[in-house]
Amino acid sequence: MSDFFLNGLTPMIFWLLVITAGCTSLFTASFGAGGGVILLGVMAQVLPPQLIIPLHGVVQLGSNAGRAAMSWRHIDWRLIGLFLPGAMVGALIGQFVLVALPAEVMYLSIAGFILFLCWGPKLPKLVLGKSGTLLAGAITTFLTLFVGATGPLVAAFIKQVFVDRFRTVATFATAMSLQHIFKIAVFEQAGFPIEAWLPLLTCMVISGAIGSWFGLMVLKKVPDHHFHRIFNIILTTLAARLLIQAFQSW
Repeated sequence: MSDFFLNGLTPMIFWLLVITAGCTSLFTASFGAGGGVILLGVMAQVLPPQLIIPLHGVVQLGSNAGRAAMSWRHIDWRLIGLFLPGAMVGALIGQFVLVALPAEVMYLSIAGFILFLCWGPKLPKLVLGKSGTLLAGAITTFLTLFVGATGPLVAAFIKQVFVDRFRTVATFATAMSLQHIFKIAVFEQAGFPIEAWLPLLTCMVISGAIGSWFGLMVLKKVPDHHFHRIFNIILTTLAARLLIQAFQSW
């Protein structure tokens, strides 16, 4: 493999990232969430810190966009139409924030919201309505510029809206695609050389699309009540991980 193709990575790390992209995409398509955080954790072990969030954003865009395209009939476009302007505002504000928020504050906040959305009382219609969806789009898009993977928070919000597992997965994938588009635009504006990593990113996106296809096949065999139970367990596990990270940061 040429130096251009690897861009300084060893072949083992290159293929580890490609295979992980496929496996984590399969996981998210099957169970609703979690793959993006797992992928972020693996990338954090083998890539320099300044590369992790922008490269993760591109891969997740490809994975989520592919999953949304495969399940487009189930997308709730009303929710997406409300999420989109909020995400635009969140990205715009994030672009002008020069000082990153303390990691432990963000981890604790996200974990708390996830646990409340999974196990607390169902949110009132006002919060799940137009203003709540706009606010969710803005806050989660702003946070993703700093912590990388806010998918569990978006997933926990969307879980409150839908009962049908296909609508949950399809709408979540579409919302995350929009969020990652804005994230990539912000990093491009900041001068991050994404083009230099296109060989790796292309292979990871293709692997993610294959994983999504197999994951959606698994999703068809999971009843709604089992899906939501597994979904809650996964989100709670991810929230616990964030709490551990918050305490480790102190």
